[in-house]
Amino acid sequence: MTFYDEIGGLETMRRIVATFYEGVAEDEVLRPLYPEEDLGPAEERFLLFLVQYWGGPTTYSDTRGHPRLRMRHAPFAVTPEARDHWLTHFRAGLDAVDLTPEQDAQFWEYVTHAAQFMVNTLE
Repeated sequence: MTFYDEIGGLETMRRIVATFYEGVAEDEVLRPLYPEEDLGPAEERFLLFLVQYWGGPTTYSDTRGHPRLRMRHAPFAVTPEARDHWLTHFRAGLDAVDLTPEQDAQFWEYVTHAAQFMVNTLE
């Protein structure tokens, strides 16, 4: 059984990502980093990435290729402030679902590391 299956599969992932994007939509630091007026496509891409990362279907790579996260985020100024806002909204997403403390810690450890990895400017 994968971590994806353990935490409730697509339904759980969808709730985490939807809650995250509800926060992003109103965030004055993060919202300008999303060039599309409609956040729906970005939300779907993020959902598919997380699903695949945690052991669900490989739809993300099947449709978009290798994630190449640093490269895909390179055009945007990802500052420590943006990282902190991103983590705030992701924390809300995790808090919106019923994970065990161990599952929550495992997910949180990954996203905090990934968020730091995306920082590409200090300005």
